[in-house]
Amino acid sequence: MELAVLKHNGEETGRKISLSDDIFAIEPNDHAIYLDVKQFLANQRQGTHKSKERAEIAGSTKKIKKQKGTGGARAGSIKSPLFRGGGRVFGPRPRNYSFKLNKKVKQLARKSALTYKVQDNSLTVLEDVNFDSIKTKNFVSLLSGLSLADKKTLFVLPEANNNVYLSSRNLPKAQVKTVSDVNTYDLLHADTLVLCEGSVSKLETLLSK
Repeated sequence: MELAVLKHNGEETGRKISLSDDIFAIEPNDHAIYLDVKQFLANQRQGTHKSKERAEIAGSTKKIKKQKGTGGARAGSIKSPLFRGGGRVFGPRPRNYSFKLNKKVKQLARKSALTYKVQDNSLTVLEDVNFDSIKTKNFVSLLSGLSLADKKTLFVLPEANNNVYLSSRNLPKAQVKTVSDVNTYDLLHADTLVLCEGSVSKLETLLSK
């Protein structure tokens, strides 16, 4: 499979780049995608939720009324979960939501996501991007040249570039990541995937290990 390499203004450079069928044209595995996205979202959870149980409530432990003769239910403490301000029964406790996922499953998920982008014609290869200064208007003009101003777009750079990253940070629909940081969730969340020319070979090397 070959794709044309585009200039920053959206025109073709006259060069084409070959995409590996082992990465961009596999049989997609939806369950692997589900597991990888589930792990990613689980890892984002802080797990700091906490509610006080009966033993942690500040209050008197004195029996609030006698056992019999009142015509109501028995009550032993003001901290009972039955009363307003009492402890909560089986409330949430701090916990870690992360879980282990095999490396090959994660690789299969990313390959499947890339394959879906190719099948949906949502993959663009762009010549390498480098800005002389940090200016949001530089990134806006880049998006306009590619007709991606109104789309959620993920740019994948071959290596970290602070000028490009900071120039895109104020744009809610644009995201910039390096090859080593890209994940299945980001690939699926974006409407369009833009791979810099130098990112293709690095991505293929990373996913073929």
